Amino acid sequence: MSGHPAKPSPLNELCSALPSLPLRLREVGRFVAANDYDATTRSMRDLATVAGADPAAFTRLAKALGYSGWDELRSALTEARRPTEASPFSGRARGRRQGPNPEISLVSDKFEAEAAGLTRISPAAVAGAAKAVHAARRIWIAGFRSCRSVAELLNYQLRLFRPDAVQLVGGSGPEDLDLGAFRRGDAVVVIGFAPYSTASVVSARAAHHSGATLIAIADRVAAPMAEGAEHLLLFEAASSPGFFPSLTGAIAIAQSLAAATFTLGGPAAKRRLEETEARLAASSQYVAERD
Repeated sequence: MSGHPAKPSPLNELCSALPSLPLRLREVGRFVAANDYDATTRSMRDLATVAGADPAAFTRLAKALGYSGWDELRSALTEARRPTEASPFSGRARGRRQGPNPEISLVSDKFEAEAAGLTRISPAAVAGAAKAVHAARRIWIAGFRSCRSVAELLNYQLRLFRPDAVQLVGGSGPEDLDLGAFRRGDAVVVIGFAPYSTASVVSARAAHHSGATLIAIADRVAAPMAEGAEHLLLFEAASSPGFFPSLTGAIAIAQSLAAATFTLGGPAAKRRLEETEARLAASSQYVAERD
């Protein structure tokens, strides 16, 4: 048994503090407690509109609970919703929703949460990482289990205009051989979210120890595969409803990273892309469209 007491959840802290709060903050606190999912996915202004409150009241509520502001409280609420490692997926599952067309309601809520999560991705962070990818001698991309699809997408798009420089870790043999090939001057992109695969953490550590530039596409700052990263590109995985965390943000980051890297490549990247397109056309890789 651990000697450290479990940290109380932010919802429990909120409910315990309600009786001692001023009336208006108590009303806002009850709204947050009753709508904790919305509190993690919707903007403070949207919440205030629904609650019929001043947006500043949410900031005052957070400070009354000991947080620096609403963003910190919302982060704590989001963190508290993450699944435990023992049941990362089944732990997210909820009972059947009430009312007519519960499946439509779920899909609608999922779309709304995905869209909200995309707005919180930092364009500047992605652009900064693209500069590192552009400058790299070689680009390695590591994604495992459910993140493999994101890694393969980024690998494919980058190889359209940098075919000689990009490689998928574990794509052509045992991944440990690729890890031993990391060098200073390379860029290693590692993708992951909780629960983190062991292979992603090992890849990130190998990149860091080799002196390569580590770029982490992760769901939180404290992700173990983001430790030592020069560039951290955050996406929201746990805030979307459904039994499985969301990869929408990771896919958006991967595609944006490829697009920005291509732009930085200038005429040379465009020329290589045109060469790739000509080769694909010559080998009839696509079905001709009819007029």
